[in-house]
Amino acid sequence: MTPPRPRFGQPGGGGGGAQPHDAARPAAAQAGYQTATGGGARAGTGGGGGTARGERSRIGSNSRPGPLSQTGSGTVRGAWRGPVAVFLGIPFARAPVGPLRFAAPTPPLTWTGVRDAVEYGPTTDRVQIPDHIMPESVVPGDETLNLNVFTPGLGDGEPARLAVMVWFHGGGFLSGSPKNLWYEGASFTRDGVVVVSVDYRLGVDGFGLIEGAVDNRGVLDWIAALEWVQDNIAAFGGDPARVTIAGQSAGGGAVLTLLGIPRAQPLFRAAISLSGALGDVPRRRAAAFTGHIAAQAGVRPDRAGFASLTEEQIVRLQDREIRRLPLARALITGTLPTGPMIDGQLMSRPTLNSMAAGVGADKPALIVTADQEQAGAIQEWLPAAADRLPVRLALALFGLDRPTRRHYRRVGAGEPTRTVMGRVSTDLIFRRLALETVAARAQTGRDWTGGGGQAGGRAASWLARVAWPAPSLGAAVHCVDLPFFFDLLADPTVERLIGAGAPQALADELHGAAVKLIKGEDPPWEAWTPGRGATRVLDAVCRTELDGYADVRALSRPGRRHYPVAGQPGRAR
Repeated sequence: MTPPRPRFGQPGGGGGGAQPHDAARPAAAQAGYQTATGGGARAGTGGGGGTARGERSRIGSNSRPGPLSQTGSGTVRGAWRGPVAVFLGIPFARAPVGPLRFAAPTPPLTWTGVRDAVEYGPTTDRVQIPDHIMPESVVPGDETLNLNVFTPGLGDGEPARLAVMVWFHGGGFLSGSPKNLWYEGASFTRDGVVVVSVDYRLGVDGFGLIEGAVDNRGVLDWIAALEWVQDNIAAFGGDPARVTIAGQSAGGGAVLTLLGIPRAQPLFRAAISLSGALGDVPRRRAAAFTGHIAAQAGVRPDRAGFASLTEEQIVRLQDREIRRLPLARALITGTLPTGPMIDGQLMSRPTLNSMAAGVGADKPALIVTADQEQAGAIQEWLPAAADRLPVRLALALFGLDRPTRRHYRRVGAGEPTRTVMGRVSTDLIFRRLALETVAARAQTGRDWTGGGGQAGGRAASWLARVAWPAPSLGAAVHCVDLPFFFDLLADPTVERLIGAGAPQALADELHGAAVKLIKGEDPPWEAWTPGRGATRVLDAVCRTELDGYADVRALSRPGRRHYPVAGQPGRAR
């Protein structure tokens, strides 16, 4: 068995057998927008009887007149959800169709009068994942480069100047949607933060290397959305000088990528990466991926050739290409076939090299992973018969050297083969990168001394691990961080992933730290430094460990400093 459309490490139920989205929107999608209840700590469960999870797309009628905001393109009307004003589907760029399909994002057309912003806009993802683990869905249509604003900053008087979180969704740079009830950020708006969720182009349309097309179109979409925020968020009660970028999985990778791009630096103040997976795709690998897809389709690998294919056709071809054994193996080891590409211009060098050179050094950052991100994915991707394979042979598939293989055999002694493989895959894709990120940022010079997360031109990094095991798989799997980050434990949509009775103390820690960072304060933990490697371990009882990522040093890459730490080492997972 080879991997399905990858949403890194997604636990069972969300990864297999994706089917093309029916162009006809379900009738339930027209159901009213149900206001969240329970003290504002939950995002709601969708309106109307029989509404599918994630299909809430329109804000229902309200006797209170909808809030109005003026953007650079025209006036938009949203709707009220209690004290929060909600604006959905606001375009930050023109529809990427026709001659604009493989172009850089272009400013949206202006409009006269008032544009209703009470319904989610079209999504770039064209495939609805059946039985999705999250309340996430897709919307057909052309105007996919849009964003959503959830703001407590519009009252009866002048707009406030609140801190802003811009959220980038995950999905392996191939799938994913901002139309996700969790991403509406009810707990953040409750705590005085404006939330913006962003859509961006995916797969070949967003990241494929195509002759005659602009490179890194998806990355340019991120930047265009952030530019829109800078130009317009004040009208929604946000402060453009206090923007934090945040995301999970590929969205966390987007955050890390933007941290390393000089052009993006004026557009945000701080960064939060949850389970971040970097692209940093070499040009040669990107060309091979699009070349294989073009060959399957019988077209040239240039702009005209790909323009002759529909997005749905390309998605099917991408899926087929990913199922090829070499690419399946590459995905398990964290080598992405498509994503942000080192193009020599926008991304002139690998992201970690850029960080080590000081790009993004003035931005405080919170970096978080889960201890067994890939446990669910490996269990789903590989049949149970794989557990009969000797661990030493399975480890050889990862291309690890002998000392590293010995390390994982020792750490995973007595565990089933797939469990050990999940551990290695987790470390290769996520945990090694987290440690390398904070280490690269530490190379830029003066020691951090506290106070607003910045001193002497270099900001602090906070490193954390989610160790709490989700009952669904008995492990801290991929996506387990999201309900805690968004403080959604009372929402019934999270129970399938984390079960009932998840520790509220963990949500208080992670969500609380995020809110503090977004508002310009320090998280209430010790920052990571080369001398101590302090890591916050997020569990039923949270604690700080010194050198809490010590076990991934076995995967050190040439030229990457992991800073051996004197003192008490972190406990093995």
